[in-house]
Amino acid sequence: MADQSAAGRTRRQIYEDRLRRRSLIIAGSSTTIVVLAVLFLVPMAPGWEKVQKSFFNWDVFAKTFPGLLEAFMLDVAIFAWCAPLIAILGLLVALARDVRSPALFPLRILGAAYTDIFRGVPVILTVYLIGFGIPGLGLPRPWNSPYIWGSLALILTYSAYVAEIFRSGIESVHQSQRSAAESLGLSESDTIRFVILPQAIRRVIPAQMNMLIALQKDVALLSFIGPVEIFRQAGVYKSLLANFTPYVGAAVIFLAVTIPATRYADYLLAKQNRERS
Repeated sequence: MADQSAAGRTRRQIYEDRLRRRSLIIAGSSTTIVVLAVLFLVPMAPGWEKVQKSFFNWDVFAKTFPGLLEAFMLDVAIFAWCAPLIAILGLLVALARDVRSPALFPLRILGAAYTDIFRGVPVILTVYLIGFGIPGLGLPRPWNSPYIWGSLALILTYSAYVAEIFRSGIESVHQSQRSAAESLGLSESDTIRFVILPQAIRRVIPAQMNMLIALQKDVALLSFIGPVEIFRQAGVYKSLLANFTPYVGAAVIFLAVTIPATRYADYLLAKQNRERS
């Protein structure tokens, strides 16, 4: 025990290290067994050769991947102009739902109605209704563009979710901080701006990161109303080559973006939990 204390390690720490190593060994062994089972058992299935030819054809993958990557740039562009607008609109809706003045109560009603409607309607249905409905009014170019109205559908839908996340962050700030700010002479707007929002935004960053990841994937839904982004381009290649491998290529591109973003969101959440504990 004296040697352990001299080394700065208690019996409890040694036990926890041993338990951690044991858990890692078990987890690694079980994962290896599952991976090997998949690699050996799946090719033994009767229809594996047909599936491999239709979904995992390397020649088709190499031929179509550059075109898919080029089409994905449109997804990135749509995401880039939608994300900041979603953040702004979502924050405004959250603030509207948080107003305390009786005279501004209609804003709370409108904010609640907005979030209820656009969170209740499936994203694809909103894309269809706005993407086909508004251009059907006979608007002149470029106001009949599916890029504009498809983006608007995503902005309206995701702003409702983002608003609720912002609102949860605002409500997580204890009421005593509002009271303290008011006792110092801060107005309601200054209290929100300088006291509430900085804390609320910091607390909801991990959740908002997950919404950004979901938005990046749902940009592909705009393909149903016309834009030739990666999902539509994969469909074009599938029709031309009579092969489903382009869809696998599209999935690989999405995974290359979303997996690192997901891991980063998990890191932020874990860091936030450590700071709170």
